Amino acid sequence: MVLWVFGYVSLVWNPGFEFDESIVGFIEDHKQAFTVACIYHRGTPENPARTLNLERSEGSICMDSTSFAIGVSRTALKYLEKRVCEYNLKAYVDFYVEENPLKPAVTDVTVFISTPDKEVDKYYLGPAPVEEMARQIAMSSEPCGNSRDYLFSLQKALFAIG
Repeated sequence: MVLWVFGYVSLVWNPGFEFDESIVGFIEDHKQAFTVACIYHRGTPENPARTLNLERSEGSICMDSTSFAIGVSRTALKYLEKRVCEYNLKAYVDFYVEENPLKPAVTDVTVFISTPDKEVDKYYLGPAPVEEMARQIAMSSEPCGNSRDYLFSLQKALFAIG
């Protein structure tokens, strides 16, 4: 059995697990937004970093991300559960490729998201003015590095895949 995982955050440039296959493409009706507090990898509880979340948005397209095929028996799923600990919900989406944008290349791709409700998900920060988000990204740092590196590494990876 194979499990497909949608990599839209640091998984794009640093999956950190073995996978059998990866494909570049997009999902529909979702957008990325810096709405999640990261207190373990890029920030601290006192100074949380802002990381990307995937939010439902009718008509939006989350472009140029990667989906990874992993064998369910591997330790990748356990690793992912620990790595994406700030995301409290698993959802399943259809994944499309540019060559055939009308028919999903893969269905039921797992994606980790944060519930957009501060009462339900303690890591959900919600939207904020650009200046506040930029300050949080510029000032936060912890075990995996600073948030500026997160942002620039993601930008570099997205340019590399198109």
